[in-house]
Amino acid sequence: MKYELTWDDVVDRVEEILTSLLVGFPEICPEEAISVYPVPRGGIFAALVMQRVALDHGYTIEIVSSPKDSFFLIDDIIDSGKTQKQYKQITDRPFYALVDKNKEDQSGWYVFPWEQISSERGPEENITRIIQYIGDDPQREGLQETPSRVVKSYSHLYSGYDADVNQIIKVFEDDSCKEMVVLKDIEFYSTCEHHMLPFFGKAHIAYIPDGRVMGVSKLARLLEVYSRRLQIQERICQQVTSALDAHLKPLGSACVLHAQHFCMTSRGVQKQNSIMVTSSLTGSFLEPAVRNEFLNFIRS
Repeated sequence: MKYELTWDDVVDRVEEILTSLLVGFPEICPEEAISVYPVPRGGIFAALVMQRVALDHGYTIEIVSSPKDSFFLIDDIIDSGKTQKQYKQITDRPFYALVDKNKEDQSGWYVFPWEQISSERGPEENITRIIQYIGDDPQREGLQETPSRVVKSYSHLYSGYDADVNQIIKVFEDDSCKEMVVLKDIEFYSTCEHHMLPFFGKAHIAYIPDGRVMGVSKLARLLEVYSRRLQIQERICQQVTSALDAHLKPLGSACVLHAQHFCMTSRGVQKQNSIMVTSSLTGSFLEPAVRNEFLNFIRS
């Protein structure tokens, strides 16, 4: 999800920070300037807006160049919390941010108004910096459009975040179907969350109906929802069976994945022919006879 903040949004958030600051520190008086250290770069804009907002309330904000000399610190966003922790090692002064992902949508991409009017391109700018980091020139002909292509490809590679399982699964009542339903050799593609390298292979999904069935194509779509995210292979299996159990209430469900991981073939141990197999079995599939029947289906 992308959130584009307006200047009015920033002013409202600064108002909240200022109110929190004045309530938390009643010793602050209008006669004395309140020193703030803006964390580069986004904190600079936040501090400037706070200066104007504070004047409307009769207070003066003084921007200082050292966090140790400040009464509090301000940044545009707390994302992973790494920056906040780094400054905690320098000073114990309060740390505020316009957006704290611990309290808001942690998966969202926040765009601030100063980014929209500057030459920065958000995610594309970050890809440009990565190209520079690995040692290439983002301005050479072959790379000039690469950042925009990469960001565009992300919309498909990680489309699972925007997909709603509830909209994908369509259930039909059918008391006549009691036998195992198996869809095997479903091609899938995903991205390892540890190294952001691809892993891909084939999936086998099954369930035993208990009065309800679903369209066979929906099994493949269900897999696509969970695989098109930053993932680990084990989790995909569990998410698929959990979704089937929740929506179909079957007698049991199963998901087996066979996949090749680039984090093993192109780096690290570099074992080119290694295949990882994971499974998730629920209900009746935990019974040896049923499990063996399912495994025979997918082996044949």
